[in-house]
Amino acid sequence: MAILGQTQTAAGQAHVAHSSFGVLFLSAIGVVFGDIGTSPLYALKEVFAGPHPLPADPLHVLGVLSLVFWTLLMVVSVKYVAIIMRADNDGEGSSFAMLALLQRTLTARSGRLAIAGTLGVFAAALFYGDSAITPAISVLSAVEGLQVAAPQLADWAVPLAIAILVLLFAVQSRGSAAVGGLFGSIMLVWFIVLAVLGIANIGQAPWVLKALSPHWAVKFIAHDGWIGFLALGSVVLSVTGAEALYADMGHFGRGPIRLAWYMLVWPALLLNYFGQGALLLAHPEAATNPFFLMMPGWAALPMVALATMATIIASQAVISGAFSVTRQAIQLGYLPRMAIIHTSEREIGQIYIPFVNWTLMVAVVSLVLGFGNSTNLAAAYGVAVTGTMVITTTMVAILAHAHWGWRGKWVWAFFGLLLSVDMAYFLATATKIPHGGWFPLAAGIVAFLLMTTWKRGRQLVHAKQSEGALPMADFLASLSNKVVRVPGTAVFLTSEAEGVPLSLLHNLKHNHVLHERVVLLTVKVSESPRVPMEQRVHSEALREDVFRVTLHCGFMEDPDVPKTLANARRADLGFDYEPMRFSYFLTRETVVLAADPGMAPWRGYLFAFLSRSATTTADFFHLPLNRVVELGGNVEI
Repeated sequence: MAILGQTQTAAGQAHVAHSSFGVLFLSAIGVVFGDIGTSPLYALKEVFAGPHPLPADPLHVLGVLSLVFWTLLMVVSVKYVAIIMRADNDGEGSSFAMLALLQRTLTARSGRLAIAGTLGVFAAALFYGDSAITPAISVLSAVEGLQVAAPQLADWAVPLAIAILVLLFAVQSRGSAAVGGLFGSIMLVWFIVLAVLGIANIGQAPWVLKALSPHWAVKFIAHDGWIGFLALGSVVLSVTGAEALYADMGHFGRGPIRLAWYMLVWPALLLNYFGQGALLLAHPEAATNPFFLMMPGWAALPMVALATMATIIASQAVISGAFSVTRQAIQLGYLPRMAIIHTSEREIGQIYIPFVNWTLMVAVVSLVLGFGNSTNLAAAYGVAVTGTMVITTTMVAILAHAHWGWRGKWVWAFFGLLLSVDMAYFLATATKIPHGGWFPLAAGIVAFLLMTTWKRGRQLVHAKQSEGALPMADFLASLSNKVVRVPGTAVFLTSEAEGVPLSLLHNLKHNHVLHERVVLLTVKVSESPRVPMEQRVHSEALREDVFRVTLHCGFMEDPDVPKTLANARRADLGFDYEPMRFSYFLTRETVVLAADPGMAPWRGYLFAFLSRSATTTADFFHLPLNRVVELGGNVEI
């Protein structure tokens, strides 16, 4: 699941600071562990009844359970919870947060920074493919429980899953604050039920606990060879969602997430997996759907309802995560501006991005219709997850060496072991590419090309604007006393911290007037997730009536220009903020390709299209539309 920081159903760093540990603990259960917590629905089912089914005999059941146990231990408990959660960027986690931390740590010309930059962006891109498959396979696997609970309704599984998913996407604009409080309680019940079912079934074959020994995993792989290697592609389904532990660290804090994992989630998952294993040892025919066959017949239908609620919560976390990673990408300059709607006045992380929401809905519904059942979807699942795992391990290894000062052969041996585990799972899931695994990979490549094209295009635009910019000192020296001055303050937004904005030159050229106070305003996004209020505004008086103001915001914050100016002290600005006397002047850039553009022609046309499609500067910075003046200008790249 997800990168970046990805779920936003909590309030962010302020929320962590002011909420009790117990509230954060319960909230983390409801948001962070939805994806990995619903993996028991389909993980072992795909091993023993999937495209490459294994026989449910002692060798294979104990071998697979041993792999599940040691994978959860090494990948989640050690790598993510103990190691990667140390790599916080002012409390935030995600691939973008780690990338920003590396950018602060490594020198600009470092080869490691270039590698980390490419990997970090690609990890974020892979998330989009994962965020389409996760809701589809989660909800579909839950409603497929009807095949056990009510076989006469089995044909309604796909229509019911589509109806649930469409409704889930349709209510996103309302935000999840109204039901967010229920998430933790429902998931707490879910994990307790997982544990109880597991304990009840382990009694059928207590010797299933032999699988705690790693020699069963080695014995299984040695015996089955290639088939055993292919089985890793299904075993890895047990750790999908591990990225969320790191990604959501900024919302709930390191402590509550770690405690929830070690004290509740990990034990519940292990008990349930071992309970399913004991069931298979006693009744091999239960391989068709071991999760729903763990319980008595009367409990199957209520369990379908509970499982459906749990998968809806998991899907909500992924959708919110898609909104979050998109906002981070926009703020860090990897995606064009999009309309971002805040759905809560109290929760700063509650956002809704219409374009992302409806695009995801179309992708998710298409996957459900195209693949038809969770087994087919499982063939497409895992490539993006394991790819992200490999990238995250590589990035944290670079960070450990450069930022934490970890040195010595044992460090490289340790990360080499973690990377070898990740690579084994990635190569196993890579065999799924012809059978549907191409989808998340293709979605990730498309997102990566969009991000890198936009980033490169903006660099070319900035270079062109800087190249032709008139020095501010020359402009001020050339101002004649004959220029008509009009009352009020003119704020000229510019992405460049030097030179004269094009909108200022055009205004003077066409209107032949200058306001009595001129403000050149630049918004800069920090490599930190949040910027303290006292550090947000920097103002420089170029002369008594001309000011250059820089507003700083974090990559997790909303760049609200009027609000930031209103909250700034007069001593910081150098002038009074009078909203009814302020006019905002913007340049509407039209990108034109030069005869020899600085990128491939097709990327140039793509960048020009993205530039035209971007949300207006006025909307993105929350400027009052009745006080905005736009002046056009061409930029040749």
